[in-house]
Amino acid sequence: MSHILLVDDDTELTELLQEFLVGEGFEVTVANDGGRGLELARSQPFDALVLDVMLPVHNGFDVLRKLREDAANPGHSLPVVMLTAKGDTVDRIVGLEMGADDYLPKPCNPRELAARLRAILRRGRTEIGTTDDNLTSGPLRLLPREHQCLWAEQSVSLTGAEFSVLKVLVENAGEVVSKEVLTEQALGRKLMPYDRSIDVHVSNIRKKLAEQGASRELIINIRGAGYMLTRSQG
Repeated sequence: MSHILLVDDDTELTELLQEFLVGEGFEVTVANDGGRGLELARSQPFDALVLDVMLPVHNGFDVLRKLREDAANPGHSLPVVMLTAKGDTVDRIVGLEMGADDYLPKPCNPRELAARLRAILRRGRTEIGTTDDNLTSGPLRLLPREHQCLWAEQSVSLTGAEFSVLKVLVENAGEVVSKEVLTEQALGRKLMPYDRSIDVHVSNIRKKLAEQGASRELIINIRGAGYMLTRSQG
């Protein structure tokens, strides 16, 4: 049974979501402020975190930043679904840039939340249990079983979503992959209107690889078509 940490100060909503998710086969622990949520995420193993942006004590962005910056805590690589205000594109982009795996606007549909969580958890199980060989494209190497990315043998820390996006691009190196395909294969869901998730994940991947010496043109955007991992790298 997958154990979900749900952090939101709306007690009526958390009760509704907890009841629904438990009925869907999840174990759910609830925290109603960012301080308690951060404490739980740092001290207990969870399979995923559902995190509201607007929280007392620590807001959702602070919780996410503190988790991602401390590699020693159990929540460092925890998959995160952010809950953002409906129509607030800025919050969604900021959350993704800070390392969230996905987002949902509030008030969220419990069925959609369960579907997003299953997609994230399914992606993680696939990577852990894969029998595929390591993937290589120039100095770039992906080790799916270890969930590890290397550039010129230097480790690159990626979130689960970022790793999945890069894996699809490496598997199709030299070919354009549409955002629709990247969303379905890497994130496990359909591309939504005005959805910037893939754009932000690719931007994060470029930045992290560039810190290890990769060219910013390693992954190029073909306007109106998608993204391509170039074969000429260095």
